[in-house]
Amino acid sequence: MSFTEEQIKNLNAQFKGIPPEEIISWAIQYGNKAVVTTNFRPYEVAILHAVTDVDRSIPVIWCDTGYNTPNTYKHAEELTNLLGLNIHLYVPKQTAAHRDSIMGIPGIEDARHAKFTEQVKLEPFRRAMLEHKPDVWFTNLRKGQTALRDTLDILSLSKDGTLKVSPFYHWNDAQLDAYLNEHNLPNEHRYFDPTKVLEHRECGLHT
Repeated sequence: MSFTEEQIKNLNAQFKGIPPEEIISWAIQYGNKAVVTTNFRPYEVAILHAVTDVDRSIPVIWCDTGYNTPNTYKHAEELTNLLGLNIHLYVPKQTAAHRDSIMGIPGIEDARHAKFTEQVKLEPFRRAMLEHKPDVWFTNLRKGQTALRDTLDILSLSKDGTLKVSPFYHWNDAQLDAYLNEHNLPNEHRYFDPTKVLEHRECGLHT
């Protein structure tokens, strides 16, 4: 499956306002191998529910930095059981204890922050994608989250040509709250990403 930028643009125009499950069904039909990535941050339950509602066997890639809050770990366990997630866990090659003794969690202006991000998020993510080799990648990216994400859309192409599908791209928090209420789904807001520090900063995974 391959699309030109023009085809992606036309499809995005067609898909705006279409229910997420229809977009997901379309992507699964046209792809050969799909995955969904998650970090169990707030509202991630929406994409996990929507994807597994269409196909529960799709691999759910979780790159656990090792620095999640206790609430996030409990939320992950709850959703894994509730939705029957096909979790594929990827963790850094170094333990958090080892890293903490050497560098801790470097601040954003610290020269070691790039190395920290590489260790806890980017390397495990590349390892996961290399093992699964998906041509469809479901994410919960939404417009308004970061400057980079504002340049994307429901469909976008990653650098390696993987079709990135963000069915909730145009949804705001109020719409997602209504979706969660409709499907009786839990949410969790006590989340921490040590690679971002600032809410509107990219960690590099989507660049």
